[in-house]
Amino acid sequence: MISITAYAHGVDDETQSFLSGNKGVAFGPFLYIGAKHMITGYDHLLFLVGVIFFLYRTKEIITYVSYFTIGHSTTLLLGVMADINVNAYLIDAIIALSIVYKGFDNLGGFKQFFKKQPNTKVAVLVFGLFHGFGLATKLQEFEFDEEGLFVNLLGFNLGVEIGQFLALGLILLIIAFWRQYDSYLKFSKITNTLLMAAGFLLLGFQLTGYFTS
Repeated sequence: MISITAYAHGVDDETQSFLSGNKGVAFGPFLYIGAKHMITGYDHLLFLVGVIFFLYRTKEIITYVSYFTIGHSTTLLLGVMADINVNAYLIDAIIALSIVYKGFDNLGGFKQFFKKQPNTKVAVLVFGLFHGFGLATKLQEFEFDEEGLFVNLLGFNLGVEIGQFLALGLILLIIAFWRQYDSYLKFSKITNTLLMAAGFLLLGFQLTGYFTS
């Protein structure tokens, strides 16, 4: 059961085997696993693409990414250390909704339909909290040795930040290149509509998993 569930939530067999059998402090391996998970974590990256899509100033990008980092770092550590159990499929469904939210926000949906713009920084922080719980639920599927747990979690968390930095660096390079052309704004509506579609697709996948598991 653990094997099937872990694989369904994005943990490959090799990583699963290590996490299940690890005893004591393993800062380096946990750092590597955290980085790998973030680089391959398409749901987290899709949300971040939405967050930075219309941010042009470096200071703004750093600010928003920092809010996201504070959110997911807090609940990642708290979720595992305090053993806060949340259904992984439901958390991942909320993460999928965060992608839909950001695409909808970028399209001006809130102003157009509700005549009000939510506080974007608060939204990124709140969704960051859910993204952190998403990471925590994946780790909670394994019975970790209490010895060295906090150090290992710090390693995993630092790895997540490194992976996020590398992935965002590549994404920003691509966006910076694309912004040189008129097609960037011309196709921004299509891009964010596709972002919403991806979020709805992931939402359906997670809800299906929830109701069939």
